[in-house]
Amino acid sequence: MPKMKSHRGAAKRFKKTKNGKIKYRKGFRNHILTHKSTKRKRQLRKGGYISDADAPRISALMPYD
Repeated sequence: MPKMKSHRGAAKRFKKTKNGKIKYRKGFRNHILTHKSTKRKRQLRKGGYISDADAPRISALMPYD
């Protein structure tokens, strides 16, 4: 059986941790930052974890990562 390919878009956006959780970087922090509050921009600096409900969907896109 041929090897499955990883979804390249997902592979660039998500990383699996040692414990199997999926990390991601929050969006909305690239441009037009002047009208966003300082608090909002500060909170967007931190990464996040995908919820347990969504994790199987993202994992299926990245079988080897």
